[in-house]
Amino acid sequence: MFKVGKVTHYYDKIGVAIVELDGTLSVGDKIKFVRGGEDLFEETVESIQIEHEKRNSASKGDVVGLKVNEAVKEQAEVYKVS
Repeated sequence: MFKVGKVTHYYDKIGVAIVELDGTLSVGDKIKFVRGGEDLFEETVESIQIEHEKRNSASKGDVVGLKVNEAVKEQAEVYKVS
């Protein structure tokens, strides 16, 4: 498991987390959200958007919107689960 980014914002009405990436992320990757050392939840990336454009993958430095199944707080860290 390694860190791929951090949540900078969460839009609760549409269930989208804005994540600033430290690594690469692709549709189909399994990710885990962690905050304050506590595991929040895991899910599979179903869609990635950059500036409202759908993408199959994104890389370090990109700021992406991820559709998530549960609410997630800002500053939660995002890890890729292998």
